[in-house]
This record gives sequence, structure tokens and C-alpha cells, in this order.
Amino acid sequence: MEASQVPATTPELPAPARLWNRNFFLLWQGQTVSQLGNQAFMIAIAFWLKEATNSATLIGLLMTVSTLPGVLLAPFGGTYADRHSRIRILIACDVLAGLAVLAQGLAMHQSWLSVHGLIVLLFFVAIFDGALRAFFMPAINSAIPDLVPGERLAAANSLNQFSIQTAVFAGQAVGGVLFRLLGAPLLLIADGITFLFAAGSATFIADPFQKPPAETSSGSPFRAFLHETAEGLRWVWQRAGMRDFVLVASLLNFFITPILVLFPFYVQDVLKAGAEWYGFLLAATSVGAVAGFLLAGVVHLRGAVRGWTLVTLLVLGPVLLGSIGFIHIPLLAVACSFLSGMAFGMVNIYLLTLLQAATPPELRGRVLGLLGTLGGGLMPLGLALGGWLGDLTHHNIPLLFGGSAALSALVTLSLATRKECREFLAQDA
Repeated sequence: MEASQVPATTPELPAPARLWNRNFFLLWQGQTVSQLGNQAFMIAIAFWLKEATNSATLIGLLMTVSTLPGVLLAPFGGTYADRHSRIRILIACDVLAGLAVLAQGLAMHQSWLSVHGLIVLLFFVAIFDGALRAFFMPAINSAIPDLVPGERLAAANSLNQFSIQTAVFAGQAVGGVLFRLLGAPLLLIADGITFLFAAGSATFIADPFQKPPAETSSGSPFRAFLHETAEGLRWVWQRAGMRDFVLVASLLNFFITPILVLFPFYVQDVLKAGAEWYGFLLAATSVGAVAGFLLAGVVHLRGAVRGWTLVTLLVLGPVLLGSIGFIHIPLLAVACSFLSGMAFGMVNIYLLTLLQAATPPELRGRVLGLLGTLGGGLMPLGLALGGWLGDLTHHNIPLLFGGSAALSALVTLSLATRKECREFLAQDA
């Protein structure tokens, strides 16, 4: 059966009458609080691991193992989101993630394990959390179109990302300071509590999901599950422009991730600053992303102008981020981080809305899960390679940041300017 012929499996439900309805608000507030704690967690583990080992390779490996499960399992998470209640998936993932992070924080706080044991546990928690996100991300991106009016989908994505990035900004801005004041264990415990709050908030959402009718099949449930997953792959594969863009996104993630691994070393070795400036730089990126979300929500670009604008932003984002490696003035580095975040923020809103609106509801989880896998497929390799290259070059920040930016720009200009890809970027949601 062709993907375009897949029958709708979700019955039509009354569309929400307004954007700020009860269901969307409950989802919005829970994820905002959860992201606030998660950013403090990211800063805590990065600097705790650096202080414990001083190894860029180990930091890169931790980022790799936390990302890899999501990349490998996202298509199956998307299929699961098309079969089961997306809200219940969110609740389960938040509860399990909260308990795992709480266990890590308590183990650190009570000194239940040696430093080596804590590092091993941290890797297990990172892998477990990555696997949960493989189910969480397709579910939440598929649920949002069900919770808001269709004509307000772009605004809902903008508001959702705005609130999340505002929480990211707050968490990053104070995360470095709180790390100095409280230490990693208490920050991890706080993060676990925010996950549980998000789960509690989602339990009050009136779930719009209707379970698809069971299909009569003589095959095994596992084969049927794989068949449904393949339907999402075929749907994407039949669209050349979408395939080109996914290749661009995958390569950009690969070239940018070494910068993320080496950011703590840039702060201490180039800026000669403390952990708080690591948080400030990440916060500037988040504030820039918020500005990009707001611009994307109010500036309605169409046709070729929209396509070329997106290509330009795809070049500017990595170039501005890479240029930070040559900057020794903290405030100037903050400015570049802000502008880079703004470029990426606009791109994210335009493309997410386009994909949500263009994909049939019964395929939405599979397509978004598959795109997450293809877009992030090379990211774990980039994280591991970034840490290895950092140690190999004795943390030569200008070389590695500049090289990442140059390769990102070349990839974008060579692929995103192709006719099919430009047509995909220019089509209206």
C-alpha cells in the first residue's frame, strides 16, 4: 500500500476552539518546568565530569551515549505514538526519567558509590534517558496539533518553544552559579522533581487520542509494528525535497556537535572564565532562539522568499557559532551566541510547523520519529569525534570551532540550494 493511500485510523474529533485552552496550558506549564530543571542538570553533569576526570573524550562519550538511543529508537517511538495515547506516553516517560535522575542525585549526595561507580551510574542514566526521549519526542510533537486549532498550529509551536527556551535560558543563566553554590547532587535531585511535576500536570489533560481500530492480520504483532514503521519511511522517501533537507540537517548536526563538547574548555581556556560564563553563553543561545521563535510566529514568509531565507539562516547559524572560537571577549561571545540561536530558532519553528501540517495525523508520529533519527543520525559520532579531536589537538578551540563552521556552511550551500530541497523549504504549511 502506498503511504498516500493509508486510511485515516484516528476518528475526527472536535477541534479546540482557541489556542490557550486547558489541555494546551497543562502541557505547556509542565514541560516548561521540566526544561528548567533539565538545563541545570546538563550544566551540573558537564562540570562535575570535567572536575572529576578533566577528559573531553569522556564528556563527548557521555553526550554520545545519551543521544544514541534516541536516534536508533525514534522511528519505533513514533510508531508507538501512532498506536497509543500520546499523553500517556508523555506521563510515563517523565515519571521514569524523574526517578532515574533522582537516583543519580541521591547516590552522589549520600556518597553511596565511588567516583568511578558514580560515573558508571551516570552513563546508565544517560542511556536510559536517551531511550525515553525516543518515545517522548514523537509523542509530544504529534500531540500538539491535536490540542490546538489547526490555524493556530504555528503560534502553538512558537509559544511552546518560547516557554521551553525561556526555561532553558533561566536554567542555563543560573545553572553555573547554582553549581558553585549547591553542587551537582542537589541540582540533579531538583531536576528529578521537575520531571515528576511535568508528569503530574499531564495527568489532568483530557486526552484527545482515540486508539486506532485493530487490523485483522495473520502475521505477528512484531511484523505488523515493523510494517507500520516502514510506512513512515516510504512516505518520507517519496518526497525528494524532504530527503535532501534531512541530509542537510544530519550533516549540520554532525559538524556542530564538536563545538558543544568543547564549550566548557572554550570558557576556561580561551575566555579564562568560570562555570557561570558557560551558563551565560548557553543562556544567550536560548534567548536568541526565543527571539527566533517569536519572529517566526509573526513573520509569515512564503514561496521562494521563505526558501532562500531558510537557506541563509542555515548558513548563518553555524558560522556565528563557530566564530565564537576566535573571540576572547566574553560579551562579544555572548552576542554571537544570541544571533546564532536566533537563526536556529526561526528555522526550527518554520520546519516543525511545515512537517506537522503536511503529514497525515495517522502517520505523524512515525514521520516525526523517523526525521528525528535521520536528522540526528550522525550526532552521536560527532559528539564522540569532538571529544577525541579536542584531546588530540590539545583543545585547539579556534581550529576546531572554525573548521566546524566552514564545513557546515559548505554542506548547506551544496545541498540546500538544490531545486527539490528549495521547493520543500518554500512550500506553505
